[in-house]
Amino acid sequence: MERRTGTVSRGVRCPIIREGDDIAGIVVNSVIEAAEVEGFDLRDRDVVAVTESVVARSQGNYASVDAIAKDVKEKLGGETIGVIFPILSRNRFAICLRGIAKGAKKIVLMLNYPSDEVGNALVSLDQLDEAGINPYSDVLDEAKYRELFGENPHPFTGVDYIRYYGDLIRSCGAEVEIILANDPRVILKYTDSVLNCDIHTRARTKRILKAAGAKRVVGMDEILTQPVDGSGYNSKYGLLGSNKSTEDMIKLFPNECFDLVEDIQKQFMEKCGKHIEVMVYGDGAFRDPVGKIWELADPVVSPAYTKGLEGTPNELKLKYLADNDFADLKGEELKKAIEEAIRQKDGDLTGSMASQGTTPRRLTDLIGSLCDLTSGSGDKGTPIVLVQGYFDNLTD
Repeated sequence: MERRTGTVSRGVRCPIIREGDDIAGIVVNSVIEAAEVEGFDLRDRDVVAVTESVVARSQGNYASVDAIAKDVKEKLGGETIGVIFPILSRNRFAICLRGIAKGAKKIVLMLNYPSDEVGNALVSLDQLDEAGINPYSDVLDEAKYRELFGENPHPFTGVDYIRYYGDLIRSCGAEVEIILANDPRVILKYTDSVLNCDIHTRARTKRILKAAGAKRVVGMDEILTQPVDGSGYNSKYGLLGSNKSTEDMIKLFPNECFDLVEDIQKQFMEKCGKHIEVMVYGDGAFRDPVGKIWELADPVVSPAYTKGLEGTPNELKLKYLADNDFADLKGEELKKAIEEAIRQKDGDLTGSMASQGTTPRRLTDLIGSLCDLTSGSGDKGTPIVLVQGYFDNLTD
């Protein structure tokens, strides 16, 4: 019988994972048991994805705010530190800011505006236009911001992040001065020791600051790259990708986990004879059209994946074929013509008009985004996602 479905994404429940658990065995057994209970079959090239959160938890990759403070003080001197371009997040950044503030006497906090790097807005573009403010050149202190724009709580969380971050820094015993600017060189008017907290633009920011004469420039990806007093760490991303665990602890992005995905793949082959692709995923790379928030607060969507997930899609656009190459056909004749075109397509369709409009993104970013939306970030209890049929096309 001809298949009537294409890609299917399933959240898979599993036991609560703790430090030291055999996460590879838990993942494999949970997926196999789900298939048996729900009555579906596993197939070659299915994708099993595991959220980075439970991987890091199994690794015990945690650190305290005191460990952050010690590393910040050692690397930036412990006096006046410029903290620039952080995202506006109680979960992602506020807990890190506590540690940063405890490692300095004064924080000059410089925020992007009208929004942070991932789209959380301090003010709207319309408000800037009405006030005659140019975000590319104008620098605002906190008083001027309040004079022009007043209170602007976040539309989803209701938090006024300027007040929230300022109060948090003061509660940790540091002085604070808050400015709004988008040119990283502005911070050098206040201090020559800078912690840049941007995620995807961090390399450029560091380059600009160093060229402008900054004495010390350290990124969040350079804090906790090694253990501090026995803490967790991330050798590649430091504090980037971390989340709040408790009021005094963060969970870091998982450390090297390519061995994990290969182990999971091997166990699937041993237990059910199927070649399963495996990945670890974090935030998906998508944007909310209402809140304007770009979801990707992690440094990458996927920190580890099996080799079969490398590359980008190589697909034909069916509506292009139907409207152009086979515009004179319909019904079964049209279906057969399109199927034959798919069978005959080149291995690399880059630049082909017949592939225009297909999503030009890496497979891991596309599949990771699908998995993030499937698993959610709350109480669904499905940190494992099984994606089936992703590599199929109309001829399968």
